[in-house]
Order: sequence, then C-alpha cells, then structure tokens
Amino acid sequence: MNPRKTTIAILATLFASLGLADDFKTNDGKEHKSATVTRVEADGIVIKTKGGISKLYFTELPKDVQERFHYDPAQAAAAQAAAVRQTQELNQFNSQQEELAKQQKAASAKQYQQGLEQQAKYNNVQALTDQLSILQQQEQNLLVRIGQAEKRKEEAWRRWVDGRGGQYDTSAEGELPVLRGNLENVREEKKRVNQELRRAQRQP
Repeated sequence: MNPRKTTIAILATLFASLGLADDFKTNDGKEHKSATVTRVEADGIVIKTKGGISKLYFTELPKDVQERFHYDPAQAAAAQAAAVRQTQELNQFNSQQEELAKQQKAASAKQYQQGLEQQAKYNNVQALTDQLSILQQQEQNLLVRIGQAEKRKEEAWRRWVDGRGGQYDTSAEGELPVLRGNLENVREEKKRVNQELRRAQRQP
C-alpha cells in the first residue's frame, strides 16, 4: 500500500476518534464513561469526562484501543526519553538559576555590608577630624592666653621693681601653671586623636 495513503488513513482514523464520546476501560477494570479524546500522544490519550481531564497510557489500555490509536512502543519510549531529558534539562536550568540568584544575593549583601563599613569609616574619620580641629583651636587659644598672662606677669614685675605698682600682682603668675597644664593635656589628647585618625585612614 502507498505509504502516503497509509498515513492519510491513520490520520483520518485519529481525527474521527477525536471529539467523539466513547467509553474506555483500563486493564485494571477502571471505567471512563462518555469520554471525549482531546489529544493523542505517543504514549497515551488525553480524555475529557464529566470528572475532568485525564491521561490514559496505552500500556494500561486493552490491545484493541492501542491498535485503534496506532500505539507504537518504540515511538512511545523515545517520546518518554525525550520528555525525561527535557525535564532534566529544565531542572538543571532551574538549579543554575537558583544558584545564580543565591550568588547575586550574596554579592548584593556583601556589597551592602561593604557600603556600611565604608560609611562607618567615613563617619569615624570625619568625627576624629572634627575633634582634632577643635583641639587645635583649643591649643591656639591656650597659647594666646599663656602669652597674655606672661605679658601681664612681666608688666606687673616691672611696675613692682620700679615702685609704680604698689603691691606685686601675682594673679598672672598664678594663672600660668593652670594654663600650661591645660595646654599639656590638650596636646596629649591631640596626639592621641591624631594617631587614631591615621589608623582609621589606613583601614581598607
């Protein structure tokens, strides 16, 4: 028989089966009443009943039904193997996508943490810089006050020596040790802050 005519005959049979209600009984005795075949696949038929849509595999159907829909075990096995490969490839793709998403999430978290650390470093450096600037201003103010006190002390001494000032004024002389002590403390604190600032600036 002409292969083209054979193919046409098979297709005509299949199309005639589609859309017609029929009863199907599986090898284990389960019945599907008034079922409409909606699709014929290599390994089975998809039917629609009042209960919904389901698939019946040719291996669970009688031989006459298999022959009716031209069941080919080799073709069904090939289709099933292709479906398995497709599922495996899909699972592998999904796994790769999940791993990529995890890596991106980890990278984003690391970048965010680095951003926080850089911000903390900037804030620390800025705070130390501001503190150092205040200490430098305090140092300058103390140097000015010490210079003024030394000048008053010298003037008081000259007035007393010349006999123009009456009793010797010791207020400036008494103020100088306090001012010099404050200056020493400020310079020590300035040195400490300066060292801490250099360490903070060297941090990666």
